Amino acid sequence: MNIKTGSCPENCRYCAQSAHYNTGLEKKSLSTVEEVKAAAKRAKEIGADRFCFAAAWRSLHDRDLERICQFVEVIKSEGLESCASLGMLKLDQAQKLKESGLDFYNHNVDTSREFYHNVVTTRTYEERLETVRNVQQAGIKVCCGGILGMGESTEDRASMLVTLANLEKHPLSVPINRLVPIEGTPMEGNPKIDNIDFVRTIAVARIMMPASYVRLAAGRGEMSEEMQALCMLAGANSIFCGEKLLTTPNARPEDDQKLFSQLGVTSSSAAHTPDAQLA
Repeated sequence: MNIKTGSCPENCRYCAQSAHYNTGLEKKSLSTVEEVKAAAKRAKEIGADRFCFAAAWRSLHDRDLERICQFVEVIKSEGLESCASLGMLKLDQAQKLKESGLDFYNHNVDTSREFYHNVVTTRTYEERLETVRNVQQAGIKVCCGGILGMGESTEDRASMLVTLANLEKHPLSVPINRLVPIEGTPMEGNPKIDNIDFVRTIAVARIMMPASYVRLAAGRGEMSEEMQALCMLAGANSIFCGEKLLTTPNARPEDDQKLFSQLGVTSSSAAHTPDAQLA
């Protein structure tokens, strides 16, 4: 769920929500507790194990912290794990979120340190890693991955995975996104990453982080059933479900269930595993 849409001061060159670009995105202020509760209930109904919510801003402001903690509490009340993506996070804020019951915090590195300046210049790579360290120190599980197809080289993809694998602890969740070019952003004309190159990155992530859940994230809605199946065979064992991932379309939950049935894939309950595992 996108709990606050648009007007982000960051200049991430792939993002529809950046205030630096004219993408025609309809802006929305911070959601209410009731809106989050209704969305969490819907997620539970379609079989999700975890509810992820994100806000388009640079960093979490202390004035919004109490409401974010309320979001976590209502998500947990629906029997779901919770995951937040709120930009940069201070240690004391991370500790407060941990106290409210937050299970996971998402903060992607996006790409390699070497290629990073081609993606965003309003936030440093080290600032991203500092947030990840604060989350780990607070005892919250980390969700951290990147985006493929932004013009990076094969070496950049390898470097990104090396960064993730050399964190103090491997991220429990590693989302691998395929760029969805957004009209109005500097990356709107980027060519799609080759399917085999994408699958190969999934496979290497699985080898380098054997205990992590490698998740198919943005861009999955444009993948064929055959490609999704190949990704799972290569090591992907988690997906983001729901009609939309922040501002980009996603595969329909009904189509996911049909594909899983065809492949003989089952999902494990969050009550028994730390993530929505595909087996």
